[in-house]
Amino acid sequence: MRKLVPAILTILAVTLVGCVTINVYFPEAAAQKAADQFIGNVLGGSVPAAPPASKNPPPAQDQQPPPSAMLLDLLVPAAYAADTPNLRIQTAASEAIRGRMHARFQGTLGALLDSGAVGFTRDGMVVMRDAAKVPLSQRAQANATVAEENRDRIALYREIANANNHPEWESQIRATFAKTWIEKAHAGWYYQNAAGAWQKK
Repeated sequence: MRKLVPAILTILAVTLVGCVTINVYFPEAAAQKAADQFIGNVLGGSVPAAPPASKNPPPAQDQQPPPSAMLLDLLVPAAYAADTPNLRIQTAASEAIRGRMHARFQGTLGALLDSGAVGFTRDGMVVMRDAAKVPLSQRAQANATVAEENRDRIALYREIANANNHPEWESQIRATFAKTWIEKAHAGWYYQNAAGAWQKK
């Protein structure tokens, strides 16, 4: 019987680790909240609020967790991560990107969107939709603005994924932001629908 105990414990440990691996999933609701906040700040210009301080008091020093909980913490330290998914979006890099994007929307990019020359793509980018709406003398600057915005968007989606230690989430973050850019587009702005056709908000 004593020889079976280590084997049973090993099987239990492997099973628990496997369960935690399965539970590491893309936090879609948290990503939507992050996209709403970031894009709202870019388009609205509000300063993002500082994250609230934790309201949970620190645990008492004299209380010891039961041995089973200690064993679980040793085997699967990320067991609690799946219970309260969150998505970190405020880093030095993402705040710098937000500032540049906000300035563009208040300036050249906002004017291009208002005129209908530029629109939101279904994959989270912007593109020159109708160059004829831009005077020839301003087209080079307009194209440069679109290119700068797209560079920042790619960098943003990658930064959020990396800041959360899940670079594999980049495409899902991009898809969430793509949907939110369109949802928050101002009246009169153009966007691509799911089929890729242009529509006016």
